[in-house]
Amino acid sequence: MSILLTGATGFIGSSVLPRLLEEGHSVTALVRDEEKAARVEAAGATALIGDASDAELVERAARESDGVIHLASAKDVDPVFVDAVLRGLEGSGKPFVHTGGIWSYGANPDITEDSPSAPPALTAWRRATEERVLAAEGIRTAVVVPAVVYGHGAGIANVLVDAPRGSGVAPALRLVGDGEQHWTTVHVDDLAALYVLVFENGDAGAVYLGASGANPTVRELGEAAASAAGVSGGVEPESADETRARLGADFADALFLDQQARGTKARIDLGWEPNGPTLLDELVSGSYAPAAVGAGTAD
Repeated sequence: MSILLTGATGFIGSSVLPRLLEEGHSVTALVRDEEKAARVEAAGATALIGDASDAELVERAARESDGVIHLASAKDVDPVFVDAVLRGLEGSGKPFVHTGGIWSYGANPDITEDSPSAPPALTAWRRATEERVLAAEGIRTAVVVPAVVYGHGAGIANVLVDAPRGSGVAPALRLVGDGEQHWTTVHVDDLAALYVLVFENGDAGAVYLGASGANPTVRELGEAAASAAGVSGGVEPESADETRARLGADFADALFLDQQARGTKARIDLGWEPNGPTLLDELVSGSYAPAAVGAGTAD
């Protein structure tokens, strides 16, 4: 199948694109410039240079495709892009896989696809777009909701890996807040497999959580990062105001959310099997560990 893909050169897209090609799909990647075009073409895709907010271009490309996967979801992109895709695919029955975000569920110890929305300010814009996608008729729409994505030395995990170390005899790695909050997580390669499954077999109007079932606390993650880096003082908590000042208020408030999820629906309905290394393992001896970063494996 010929798939129109956005975000092909991003963190998630760099795993989704090769997975689609391995499964025998042809991919047209919408990219912004020649440099990104060269990258996707080297990977085996066809490049379409343009802007995701070019409604005419997007509508035409969607109509000519066998379906769309939208990874480059953003507040300033989605209103135009989504409407253009829905026009291009109208009445075709073709798949359109949109990207949501786990933070939109707010603090919750057992998030499912049916959990109420309680977004922080950072992601409050997502809800209206997702509802528009899911309500579309004549298109097999679905929304994939990634948990905190990690792997290959990239992503939010670096907020901990690169956190400030205090000074003194026994410096300590600074946590995000007090570190007692859980983060629900997923390896980027496992998430890529889920996107392909949803595109091929997802139900119309369905939401699928991309969560591995591993829900470590930030303190556990910080301790793993500190141990790997040889930080002698371990970890130390940070006040909410200190974290907001360091990372920005909206981002910090999202990172403060205490979230856990299992991703059961995708396993049962689609046969998804997330089996990548856990984030704790990656921090201790994987792609975020100092030896791996020094060897260049985090690029």
